[in-house]
Amino acid sequence: MSKVVSGETVALQALTWLAQNDDLLPIFLGSSGLTPQELMRRAAEPEVLASILDFILMDDAWVVGFCDAEKLSYDTPMRARAALPGGETVNWT
Repeated sequence: MSKVVSGETVALQALTWLAQNDDLLPIFLGSSGLTPQELMRRAAEPEVLASILDFILMDDAWVVGFCDAEKLSYDTPMRARAALPGGETVNWT
């Protein structure tokens, strides 16, 4: 039986993992335009949480690294992102 985890919880776990990664954190900050202080201040905002998951989902190696570190299934970040605002599947037809 798998445990249910909220999108916010997974995104905060991802933020913790990202903050401990000296190589990726500067790339995330640069791509998001956030300063470290802004990231700390806005960490609980849905838009910031979504951007953290969007960033990690850009590279399979990052997904694997995060999920392995947190002992999560590899589809957890994608499911968490879908649960946050803006993560709905767009149907163009």
